[in-house]
Amino acid sequence: MSCIFCKIVEGSIPSTKVYENEHVLAFRDIQPAAPVHILIIPKKHIATMNDVEPDDRGLIGDLHIAAQEIAKQEGVFESGYRLINNCGADSGQVVFHIHYHLLAGEKLGALNAK
Repeated sequence: MSCIFCKIVEGSIPSTKVYENEHVLAFRDIQPAAPVHILIIPKKHIATMNDVEPDDRGLIGDLHIAAQEIAKQEGVFESGYRLINNCGADSGQVVFHIHYHLLAGEKLGALNAK
């Protein structure tokens, strides 16, 4: 298995876990882009959002519920947070295991499309 996130799930690569349940794992990003920068991943390997299948519907919901719980835990639920998923190389996806970036802890700039 060469997926770094799968190795984190199995415990062969350490991480700073902030949330875990049966289907979801969340940990602090090692190169944070904001004061709060947490990666939220399914324990099941799915390469990109384009690879999500109808049977994964509940899992995707679990990721969003986890994001809410983490935002509460981190004290940013009320002030706001950004949840980002990059899908594919052109979007900037580097690790091909779906994941969300939860960013918060400061006023984040607007995302401006070109």
